[in-house]
Amino acid sequence: MKLNPGLIALSIGAFGIGVTEFAPMGLLPVIAGDLRVSIPAAGLLISAYALGVLIGAPLVTLTTGRMPRRTLLIGLAGIFTTGNLLAAISGSYGMLLAARILTSFNHGAFFGVGSIVAAGLVPPERRAGAVAAMFMGLTIANVVGVPLATWAGEHLGWRASFWGIAALGVATMAALRLTLPALPAPAGGNALAELRVLTRGKVLGALALTVAGSSAMFTVFTYIAPILREATHASLGFVTAMLVTYGVGLTLGNWLGGKFADRSVDRTLIVTLASLAAILAAFALLMPYAGPTAVLIFLWGVASFALVPPLQVRVMAAAADAPNLASSVNIGAFNLGNAIGAAMGGGVIAAGFGYPAVALAGAAASVVGLVAILVASRRPAIDTPQLCSAQGV
Repeated sequence: MKLNPGLIALSIGAFGIGVTEFAPMGLLPVIAGDLRVSIPAAGLLISAYALGVLIGAPLVTLTTGRMPRRTLLIGLAGIFTTGNLLAAISGSYGMLLAARILTSFNHGAFFGVGSIVAAGLVPPERRAGAVAAMFMGLTIANVVGVPLATWAGEHLGWRASFWGIAALGVATMAALRLTLPALPAPAGGNALAELRVLTRGKVLGALALTVAGSSAMFTVFTYIAPILREATHASLGFVTAMLVTYGVGLTLGNWLGGKFADRSVDRTLIVTLASLAAILAAFALLMPYAGPTAVLIFLWGVASFALVPPLQVRVMAAAADAPNLASSVNIGAFNLGNAIGAAMGGGVIAAGFGYPAVALAGAAASVVGLVAILVASRRPAIDTPQLCSAQGV
Protein backbone atom coordinates (compact mmCIF):
# COMPACT_ATOMS: atom_id res chain seq x y z
CA MET A 1 0.00 0.00 0.00
CA LYS A 2 1.32 3.45 -0.91
CA LEU A 3 2.06 5.83 1.91
CA ASN A 4 -1.12 7.60 2.92
CA PRO A 5 -0.69 10.69 5.16
CA GLY A 6 -4.05 10.15 6.83
CA LEU A 7 -3.19 6.56 7.74
CA ILE A 8 0.16 7.70 9.09
CA ALA A 9 -1.61 10.25 11.30
CA LEU A 10 -4.00 7.60 12.62
CA SER A 11 -1.09 5.24 13.22
CA ILE A 12 0.71 7.94 15.24
CA GLY A 13 -2.38 8.19 17.43
CA ALA A 14 -2.53 4.41 17.84
CA PHE A 15 1.17 4.43 18.75
CA GLY A 16 0.63 7.06 21.44
CA ILE A 17 -2.35 5.23 22.92
CA GLY A 18 -0.38 1.98 22.98
CA VAL A 19 2.50 3.62 24.82
CA THR A 20 0.30 5.36 27.40
CA GLU A 21 -1.60 2.14 28.11
CA PHE A 22 1.36 -0.19 28.51
CA ALA A 23 4.29 2.03 29.61
CA PRO A 24 3.27 2.13 33.32
CA MET A 25 3.78 -1.63 33.49
CA GLY A 26 7.50 -1.12 33.00
CA LEU A 27 7.49 1.86 35.38
CA LEU A 28 5.65 0.32 38.35
CA PRO A 29 8.70 0.05 40.65
CA VAL A 30 9.75 3.66 39.88
CA ILE A 31 6.24 5.09 40.34
CA ALA A 32 5.62 3.07 43.50
CA GLY A 33 8.91 4.21 45.04
CA ASP A 34 8.44 7.88 44.16
CA LEU A 35 4.83 8.11 45.34
CA ARG A 36 5.47 5.82 48.32
CA VAL A 37 2.80 3.27 47.50
CA SER A 38 3.00 -0.52 47.16
CA ILE A 39 3.48 -2.33 43.85
CA PRO A 40 -0.14 -3.63 43.95
CA ALA A 41 -1.39 -0.07 44.59
CA ALA A 42 0.65 1.18 41.64
CA GLY A 43 -0.86 -1.64 39.59
CA LEU A 44 -4.28 -0.06 40.16
CA LEU A 45 -3.17 2.76 37.86
CA ILE A 46 -3.39 0.19 35.07
CA SER A 47 -6.68 -1.24 36.31
CA ALA A 48 -8.19 2.26 36.50
CA TYR A 49 -7.18 2.99 32.91
CA ALA A 50 -8.70 -0.29 31.77
CA LEU A 51 -11.98 0.39 33.56
CA GLY A 52 -12.04 3.89 32.04
CA VAL A 53 -11.80 2.34 28.58
CA LEU A 54 -14.61 -0.05 29.47
CA ILE A 55 -16.89 2.85 30.45
CA GLY A 56 -15.69 5.38 27.91
CA ALA A 57 -15.85 3.20 24.78
CA PRO A 58 -19.66 2.82 24.62
CA LEU A 59 -20.35 6.20 26.24
CA VAL A 60 -18.29 8.21 23.75
CA THR A 61 -19.40 6.07 20.79
CA LEU A 62 -23.09 6.63 21.52
CA THR A 63 -22.86 10.35 22.37
CA THR A 64 -20.67 11.52 19.49
CA GLY A 65 -22.42 9.87 16.56
CA ARG A 66 -23.34 13.22 14.97
CA MET A 67 -19.91 14.84 15.24
CA PRO A 68 -17.79 15.24 12.09
CA ARG A 69 -15.23 12.44 12.14
CA ARG A 70 -12.08 14.56 11.86
CA THR A 71 -13.29 16.89 14.60
CA LEU A 72 -14.09 13.91 16.83
CA LEU A 73 -10.70 12.29 16.31
CA ILE A 74 -8.86 15.54 17.07
CA GLY A 75 -11.00 16.00 20.19
CA LEU A 76 -10.20 12.46 21.35
CA ALA A 77 -6.50 13.15 20.80
CA GLY A 78 -6.99 16.31 22.90
CA ILE A 79 -8.38 14.24 25.78
CA PHE A 80 -5.37 11.94 25.45
CA THR A 81 -2.97 14.90 25.53
CA THR A 82 -4.64 16.58 28.50
CA GLY A 83 -4.66 13.37 30.52
CA ASN A 84 -0.97 12.73 29.96
CA LEU A 85 -0.07 16.34 30.78
CA LEU A 86 -1.90 15.97 34.10
CA ALA A 87 -0.05 12.71 34.72
CA ALA A 88 3.27 14.44 34.03
CA ILE A 89 2.62 17.14 36.66
CA SER A 90 1.01 14.81 39.21
CA GLY A 91 2.36 15.28 42.70
CA SER A 92 0.27 12.59 44.34
CA TYR A 93 -1.04 9.12 43.73
CA GLY A 94 -4.63 10.39 43.65
CA MET A 95 -3.91 12.97 40.96
CA LEU A 96 -2.05 10.42 38.84
CA LEU A 97 -4.96 8.00 39.20
CA ALA A 98 -7.43 10.68 38.06
CA ALA A 99 -5.20 11.57 35.11
CA ARG A 100 -5.09 7.94 34.01
CA ILE A 101 -8.88 7.68 34.10
CA LEU A 102 -9.27 10.86 32.03
CA THR A 103 -6.76 9.62 29.48
CA SER A 104 -8.56 6.31 29.09
CA PHE A 105 -11.79 7.86 27.84
CA ASN A 106 -10.35 8.45 24.36
CA HIS A 107 -9.13 4.90 23.83
CA GLY A 108 -12.09 2.85 22.59
CA ALA A 109 -13.69 5.55 20.47
CA PHE A 110 -10.38 6.50 18.81
CA PHE A 111 -9.79 2.95 17.65
CA GLY A 112 -13.42 2.40 16.70
CA VAL A 113 -13.88 5.65 14.75
CA GLY A 114 -10.32 5.60 13.47
CA SER A 115 -10.68 2.17 11.87
CA ILE A 116 -13.80 3.33 9.98
CA VAL A 117 -12.04 6.51 8.83
CA ALA A 118 -8.97 4.52 7.78
CA ALA A 119 -11.10 2.20 5.64
CA GLY A 120 -12.68 5.23 3.96
CA LEU A 121 -9.34 6.71 2.91
CA VAL A 122 -8.60 3.97 0.38
CA PRO A 123 -10.44 2.05 -2.37
CA PRO A 124 -12.77 -0.71 -1.12
CA GLU A 125 -10.38 -3.52 -2.06
CA ARG A 126 -7.70 -2.03 0.21
CA ARG A 127 -9.74 -1.37 3.34
CA ALA A 128 -8.34 -4.30 5.35
CA GLY A 129 -4.81 -3.11 4.67
CA ALA A 130 -5.75 0.42 5.72
CA VAL A 131 -7.11 -0.74 9.07
CA ALA A 132 -4.03 -2.92 9.56
CA ALA A 133 -1.82 0.09 8.83
CA MET A 134 -3.52 2.07 11.58
CA PHE A 135 -3.21 -0.73 14.14
CA MET A 136 0.44 -1.20 13.24
CA GLY A 137 1.04 1.84 15.45
CA LEU A 138 -0.21 -0.18 18.42
CA THR A 139 2.17 -3.07 17.80
CA ILE A 140 5.12 -0.72 17.19
CA ALA A 141 4.31 0.92 20.53
CA ASN A 142 5.04 -2.38 22.25
CA VAL A 143 8.26 -2.97 20.33
CA VAL A 144 9.72 0.56 20.55
CA GLY A 145 7.60 2.97 22.58
CA VAL A 146 7.13 1.00 25.80
CA PRO A 147 10.80 0.01 26.20
CA LEU A 148 11.83 3.60 25.43
CA ALA A 149 9.37 4.96 27.99
CA THR A 150 10.69 2.45 30.55
CA TRP A 151 14.28 3.54 29.88
CA ALA A 152 13.33 7.22 30.13
CA GLY A 153 11.41 6.61 33.35
CA GLU A 154 14.34 4.86 34.96
CA HIS A 155 16.92 7.49 33.94
CA LEU A 156 14.92 10.74 33.84
CA GLY A 157 12.03 9.98 36.19
CA TRP A 158 8.63 8.52 35.38
CA ARG A 159 7.14 11.96 34.72
CA ALA A 160 9.47 12.38 31.74
CA SER A 161 7.75 9.44 30.07
CA PHE A 162 4.36 11.12 30.39
CA TRP A 163 5.75 14.41 29.04
CA GLY A 164 6.95 12.51 25.99
CA ILE A 165 3.60 10.77 25.53
CA ALA A 166 1.79 14.12 25.80
CA ALA A 167 4.03 15.42 23.00
CA LEU A 168 2.86 12.47 20.89
CA GLY A 169 -0.70 13.63 21.54
CA VAL A 170 0.06 17.11 20.24
CA ALA A 171 1.73 15.60 17.16
CA THR A 172 -1.33 13.43 16.58
CA MET A 173 -3.71 16.40 16.75
CA ALA A 174 -1.62 18.35 14.26
CA ALA A 175 -1.21 15.38 11.91
CA LEU A 176 -4.94 14.61 11.91
CA ARG A 177 -5.82 18.23 11.15
CA LEU A 178 -3.30 18.48 8.33
CA THR A 179 -3.87 15.12 6.63
CA LEU A 180 -7.51 14.12 7.03
CA PRO A 181 -10.22 15.65 4.84
CA ALA A 182 -13.25 17.27 6.46
CA LEU A 183 -15.26 14.14 7.19
CA PRO A 184 -18.98 14.58 7.99
CA ALA A 185 -20.77 12.50 10.58
CA PRO A 186 -22.18 9.25 9.16
CA ALA A 187 -25.76 9.44 7.98
CA GLY A 188 -28.40 7.29 9.62
CA GLY A 189 -27.40 4.90 12.38
CA ASN A 190 -29.61 3.44 15.07
CA ALA A 191 -28.36 3.66 18.64
CA LEU A 192 -31.20 1.48 19.90
CA ALA A 193 -30.32 -1.29 17.43
CA GLU A 194 -26.70 -1.10 18.50
CA LEU A 195 -27.70 -1.36 22.15
CA ARG A 196 -30.12 -4.21 21.45
CA VAL A 197 -27.33 -6.29 19.94
CA LEU A 198 -25.52 -6.27 23.29
CA THR A 199 -28.34 -8.30 24.85
CA ARG A 200 -27.75 -11.30 22.58
CA GLY A 201 -26.35 -14.39 24.25
CA LYS A 202 -23.78 -15.01 21.51
CA VAL A 203 -22.50 -11.45 21.73
CA LEU A 204 -22.26 -11.57 25.53
CA GLY A 205 -20.49 -14.92 25.33
CA ALA A 206 -17.97 -13.57 22.83
CA LEU A 207 -17.34 -10.51 25.04
CA ALA A 208 -16.88 -12.74 28.10
CA LEU A 209 -14.30 -14.80 26.21
CA THR A 210 -12.41 -11.61 25.41
CA VAL A 211 -12.36 -10.75 29.12
CA ALA A 212 -10.99 -14.20 30.02
CA GLY A 213 -8.32 -14.13 27.32
CA SER A 214 -7.03 -10.66 28.19
CA SER A 215 -7.10 -11.47 31.93
CA ALA A 216 -4.68 -14.30 31.27
CA MET A 217 -2.29 -11.88 29.56
CA PHE A 218 -2.45 -8.99 32.01
CA THR A 219 -2.34 -10.97 35.25
CA VAL A 220 1.36 -11.41 34.51
CA PHE A 221 2.28 -8.61 32.10
CA THR A 222 1.17 -5.92 34.54
CA TYR A 223 3.94 -7.00 36.91
CA ILE A 224 6.56 -7.99 34.36
CA ALA A 225 9.10 -5.39 35.56
CA PRO A 226 9.08 -6.41 39.25
CA ILE A 227 9.00 -10.09 38.26
CA LEU A 228 12.15 -9.71 36.17
CA ARG A 229 13.88 -7.47 38.71
CA GLU A 230 13.13 -9.59 41.78
CA ALA A 231 12.50 -13.17 40.60
CA THR A 232 14.93 -13.27 37.66
CA HIS A 233 17.34 -10.77 39.30
CA ALA A 234 17.61 -8.99 35.96
CA SER A 235 19.33 -5.72 35.19
CA LEU A 236 17.50 -2.72 33.77
CA GLY A 237 19.00 -3.51 30.38
CA PHE A 238 17.60 -7.04 30.50
CA VAL A 239 14.16 -5.76 31.48
CA THR A 240 14.18 -3.35 28.55
CA ALA A 241 15.34 -6.11 26.20
CA MET A 242 12.54 -8.38 27.40
CA LEU A 243 9.95 -5.68 26.76
CA VAL A 244 11.26 -5.41 23.20
CA THR A 245 11.23 -9.21 22.90
CA TYR A 246 7.66 -9.33 24.13
CA GLY A 247 6.67 -6.62 21.66
CA VAL A 248 8.19 -8.56 18.77
CA GLY A 249 6.21 -11.59 19.93
CA LEU A 250 3.02 -9.50 19.99
CA THR A 251 3.58 -8.37 16.40
CA LEU A 252 4.18 -11.92 15.18
CA GLY A 253 1.25 -13.21 17.21
CA ASN A 254 -1.12 -10.62 15.76
CA TRP A 255 -0.17 -11.69 12.25
CA LEU A 256 -0.47 -15.41 13.02
CA GLY A 257 -3.79 -14.94 14.82
CA GLY A 258 -5.27 -13.14 11.82
CA LYS A 259 -3.88 -15.71 9.37
CA PHE A 260 -5.25 -18.76 11.16
CA ALA A 261 -8.51 -17.12 12.31
CA ASP A 262 -9.39 -16.69 8.63
CA ARG A 263 -9.44 -20.50 8.48
CA SER A 264 -11.08 -21.28 11.83
CA VAL A 265 -11.78 -18.85 14.65
CA ASP A 266 -12.60 -21.46 17.27
CA ARG A 267 -9.67 -23.74 16.48
CA THR A 268 -7.29 -20.78 16.62
CA LEU A 269 -8.62 -19.79 20.04
CA ILE A 270 -8.39 -23.35 21.38
CA VAL A 271 -4.77 -23.81 20.30
CA THR A 272 -3.74 -20.34 21.45
CA LEU A 273 -5.38 -20.50 24.89
CA ALA A 274 -3.94 -23.96 25.53
CA SER A 275 -0.49 -22.72 24.48
CA LEU A 276 -0.78 -19.63 26.66
CA ALA A 277 -1.66 -21.73 29.72
CA ALA A 278 1.32 -24.03 29.11
CA ILE A 279 3.73 -21.14 28.55
CA LEU A 280 2.70 -19.33 31.75
CA ALA A 281 2.94 -22.54 33.77
CA ALA A 282 6.47 -23.05 32.44
CA PHE A 283 7.28 -19.41 33.24
CA ALA A 284 6.26 -20.00 36.86
CA LEU A 285 8.84 -22.78 37.11
CA LEU A 286 11.66 -21.19 35.09
CA MET A 287 11.47 -17.46 35.89
CA PRO A 288 14.65 -17.55 38.07
CA TYR A 289 16.65 -18.43 34.93
CA ALA A 290 17.37 -15.69 32.41
CA GLY A 291 17.80 -17.85 29.29
CA PRO A 292 14.55 -19.83 29.51
CA THR A 293 12.75 -16.67 30.65
CA ALA A 294 13.75 -14.83 27.46
CA VAL A 295 12.42 -17.66 25.27
CA LEU A 296 9.19 -17.94 27.23
CA ILE A 297 8.58 -14.17 27.14
CA PHE A 298 8.81 -14.23 23.35
CA LEU A 299 6.43 -17.22 23.09
CA TRP A 300 4.13 -15.61 25.63
CA GLY A 301 3.95 -12.48 23.47
CA VAL A 302 3.11 -14.56 20.40
CA ALA A 303 0.32 -16.44 22.20
CA SER A 304 -1.06 -13.30 23.87
CA PHE A 305 -1.73 -11.32 20.69
CA ALA A 306 -2.62 -14.33 18.56
CA LEU A 307 -5.83 -14.16 20.60
CA VAL A 308 -6.76 -10.65 19.47
CA PRO A 309 -7.93 -11.16 15.84
CA PRO A 310 -10.11 -14.24 16.54
CA LEU A 311 -11.62 -12.63 19.63
CA GLN A 312 -12.52 -9.55 17.60
CA VAL A 313 -13.93 -11.68 14.79
CA ARG A 314 -16.18 -13.61 17.19
CA VAL A 315 -17.77 -10.41 18.45
CA MET A 316 -18.18 -8.90 14.99
CA ALA A 317 -19.73 -12.09 13.65
CA ALA A 318 -22.14 -12.38 16.56
CA ALA A 319 -23.25 -8.75 16.03
CA ALA A 320 -22.98 -8.68 12.24
CA ASP A 321 -26.11 -6.57 11.65
CA ALA A 322 -25.07 -3.79 14.08
CA PRO A 323 -21.36 -4.25 14.81
CA ASN A 324 -20.17 -0.72 15.65
CA LEU A 325 -21.02 -0.56 19.34
CA ALA A 326 -20.28 -4.25 19.91
CA SER A 327 -16.83 -3.81 18.35
CA SER A 328 -16.19 -0.77 20.54
CA VAL A 329 -17.42 -2.59 23.64
CA ASN A 330 -15.09 -5.49 22.80
CA ILE A 331 -12.19 -3.07 23.19
CA GLY A 332 -13.66 -2.25 26.58
CA ALA A 333 -13.96 -5.99 27.34
CA PHE A 334 -10.29 -6.41 26.51
CA ASN A 335 -9.51 -3.67 29.01
CA LEU A 336 -11.87 -5.14 31.60
CA GLY A 337 -9.73 -8.26 31.35
CA ASN A 338 -6.72 -5.98 31.78
CA ALA A 339 -8.21 -4.61 34.99
CA ILE A 340 -9.21 -8.02 36.33
CA GLY A 341 -5.80 -9.45 35.49
CA ALA A 342 -3.94 -6.57 37.14
CA ALA A 343 -6.11 -6.84 40.25
CA MET A 344 -5.74 -10.63 40.39
CA GLY A 345 -1.97 -10.45 40.04
CA GLY A 346 -1.79 -7.70 42.64
CA GLY A 347 -3.91 -9.79 45.00
CA VAL A 348 -1.57 -12.75 44.62
CA ILE A 349 1.44 -10.54 45.39
CA ALA A 350 -0.26 -8.84 48.33
CA ALA A 351 -1.19 -12.24 49.78
CA GLY A 352 2.50 -13.17 49.81
CA PHE A 353 2.30 -16.11 47.40
CA GLY A 354 5.25 -14.88 45.35
CA TYR A 355 5.78 -14.06 41.69
CA PRO A 356 5.62 -17.67 40.37
CA ALA A 357 2.05 -17.81 41.69
CA VAL A 358 1.24 -14.75 39.56
CA ALA A 359 2.17 -16.70 36.44
CA LEU A 360 0.08 -19.66 37.62
CA ALA A 361 -2.89 -17.32 38.16
CA GLY A 362 -2.51 -16.15 34.56
CA ALA A 363 -2.38 -19.76 33.39
CA ALA A 364 -5.60 -20.46 35.34
CA ALA A 365 -7.35 -17.55 33.61
CA SER A 366 -6.29 -18.98 30.26
CA VAL A 367 -7.72 -22.38 31.22
CA VAL A 368 -11.04 -20.71 32.06
CA GLY A 369 -11.12 -19.23 28.55
CA LEU A 370 -10.11 -22.58 27.05
CA VAL A 371 -12.98 -24.39 28.78
CA ALA A 372 -15.41 -21.69 27.62
CA ILE A 373 -14.38 -21.95 23.97
CA LEU A 374 -14.44 -25.77 24.07
CA VAL A 375 -18.04 -25.60 25.28
CA ALA A 376 -18.95 -22.93 22.72
CA SER A 377 -17.28 -24.82 19.86
CA ARG A 378 -19.82 -27.62 20.19
CA ARG A 379 -22.24 -25.20 18.57
CA PRO A 380 -21.86 -24.11 14.93
CA ALA A 381 -18.39 -22.60 14.61
CA ILE A 382 -17.81 -18.94 13.86
CA ASP A 383 -15.59 -19.09 10.81
CA THR A 384 -16.02 -15.86 8.86
CA PRO A 385 -13.14 -15.27 6.46
CA GLN A 386 -14.78 -12.10 5.17
CA LEU A 387 -14.35 -10.26 8.45
CA CYS A 388 -11.26 -8.14 8.78
CA SER A 389 -8.81 -9.96 11.06
CA ALA A 390 -6.70 -6.81 11.22
CA GLN A 391 -9.10 -5.19 13.66
CA GLY A 392 -7.36 -5.75 17.00
CA VAL A 393 -7.37 -3.89 20.44
